[in-house]
Amino acid sequence: MPMRVRVDNGSPWGSAGDLPTELALWLFGLGVEVIWNPPRRPQDNGVIERSQGTGKRWAETATCADAAELQRRIDEMDRIQREVYPCIGGKSRTEAFPELEHSGRHYRAEDEAASWSLPAALAHLATYCVQREVDEGGCISLGNRSRYVGTPLKGKRVCVSLDPYEVAWLVHDAAGVCYHRLEAGELSAERITGLDVSRHRHRPGPRPRRRQRTAAELPANNCGA
Repeated sequence: MPMRVRVDNGSPWGSAGDLPTELALWLFGLGVEVIWNPPRRPQDNGVIERSQGTGKRWAETATCADAAELQRRIDEMDRIQREVYPCIGGKSRTEAFPELEHSGRHYRAEDEAASWSLPAALAHLATYCVQREVDEGGCISLGNRSRYVGTPLKGKRVCVSLDPYEVAWLVHDAAGVCYHRLEAGELSAERITGLDVSRHRHRPGPRPRRRQRTAAELPANNCGA
């Protein structure tokens, strides 16, 4: 298991919102630091971007028959880049940097319940302070859920942060004056490790095509000869 991972801002690592995803919270609970690349700056992660581009070209992804073949080719190209292709002094990356083969931190799914830390995940989340606008019904949106904070606040811009000890969202002004506390029941160990913190919005699928009726199913023509 790595000490840290560098990821982009696309799903499932990042989101269009301003709070970390449940996947990121799960990793923080495992003690893995998540480093997000700055949006629209692939040059800040140039080595990975170039490696992915090389793997895509070598695997000839456009010629793959299905996702399974694509995965097999990408896995093989990754192996060649790491273990075969000469990189430094004629050595492959694996030969030049053997210490990167394993972090020394082992992970087994069956041990996760004993090693995963809810306080670690909540401590990271507590570093965020986000802004929300209260709608006409006195509600704000958190994790794609509407949460009521009171109609006296409607139209106001409020700040939201987490109390990691009481596991509650604090709704306050910029000076820290608290307006409201919201129980954060979605931030349980079960919900985070189950990747079920936010309410995910699913786009509706394509409408089924209307079946063409046969001649026998068409209504009789009563217009006369």
